Amino acid sequence: MKQLLGNRFVQAIFISALFLQVGIWVRNFAVLLFVMEKTNGDAFAISMISVAEFAPIFIFSFIGGTFADRWRPKRTMIWCDALSAVSVFAVILALVFGTWKAVFFATLISSILSQFSQPSGMKLFKMHLPEDLIQSAMSIYQTIFAIFMIFGPIVGTFVYQTFGIKVSIMVTGIAFILSALSLMLIPADHSVEKATKQSTLWQEMKGGIQYVLAKKELRLLGICFMAAGLAIGLMQPLNIFLVTERLGLAKEHLQWLLTVNGIGMILGGAATMGFSKKVTPAKLLVIGMLVNAIGVGIIGFSTTLWITLVTEFFCGLFMPCIQIGINTLILQNTEADFIGRVNGTLSPLFTGAMVVTMSIAGSLKNLLSLVTIFEISAVLFIIGLLFIVPLYNKAVPKKMEIQKDSM
Repeated sequence: MKQLLGNRFVQAIFISALFLQVGIWVRNFAVLLFVMEKTNGDAFAISMISVAEFAPIFIFSFIGGTFADRWRPKRTMIWCDALSAVSVFAVILALVFGTWKAVFFATLISSILSQFSQPSGMKLFKMHLPEDLIQSAMSIYQTIFAIFMIFGPIVGTFVYQTFGIKVSIMVTGIAFILSALSLMLIPADHSVEKATKQSTLWQEMKGGIQYVLAKKELRLLGICFMAAGLAIGLMQPLNIFLVTERLGLAKEHLQWLLTVNGIGMILGGAATMGFSKKVTPAKLLVIGMLVNAIGVGIIGFSTTLWITLVTEFFCGLFMPCIQIGINTLILQNTEADFIGRVNGTLSPLFTGAMVVTMSIAGSLKNLLSLVTIFEISAVLFIIGLLFIVPLYNKAVPKKMEIQKDSM
């Protein structure tokens, strides 16, 4: 652990993640609460926030992943954070002189730029860390996200309720700038190979798809991504209605459900760090998917606050298993030169499916009960789990062979 935390790249990327999470959570909750007030809780308007956030992922992910393999990853991430800050400050001007609907623009532009930044970050992990440290680094990285599952909603709600939407957007922009400055501390990018420069964009995009199709592990992950995307797309826009309708609480209480979930994620991330080298990433993914499928089913039925909170805690506790398992499987089964394109190929499967169900979630709520929608989501998680089982079964014999060879 000392070797990992003493790594200059790890220090810089983690500091950047801290600032980035502050900006994202302040923006997300400010926009959510602002739109809720402006539309009197209109389900369609709420679901459109999620569409603005995730639709660009489907559209730009593959293109962004391809360019991430062509461009220097450090420079790409810095420019993306800087441009996100500029777009956020432009929203403030739009709020002053234009329409309140400009808040959707802040989410939209940041989401587009993240499709160039996120695969570059994955590439940097592969570039600057030995393979035996990647899963541990991912555990800490996901723990940072988990911490903000607790403090992010609280900070976002506080900033919006105290200072309003304009200051909230300004805080977001400043956080993005600080993230970009932190990334400058990362060691210089390795030189881009001449072969990559000589190939055309279309050839590289085509090569990325062929690479994914040629690997069984990546194909199965893609199907799992689609099922999980459909499930999450149904739930995410409607989470706030669990609070207001199923539990009968004010909309601001959503932050406490996310807080409990975040506590579970912190503990789960810490636990995963402890045994990450002893458990295969496929096994982590299977366990995480199963627990969350059960948890989603219970949350959908629950009308009792303590049952919902306990279930949220256990979902959060095992969520790092999903996140770390997926990221590690991708890095382990992908060559460095293809990380951006593999990420750009798999992400649209997840986000495309998610955007589809997000787009209809508001309308479905008018046709079906929240219980029915959440139970459908639970079933979709199970379907995704079934496609990961072959990876789990494949991983076990390998582990046994290693143990036998060491005897």
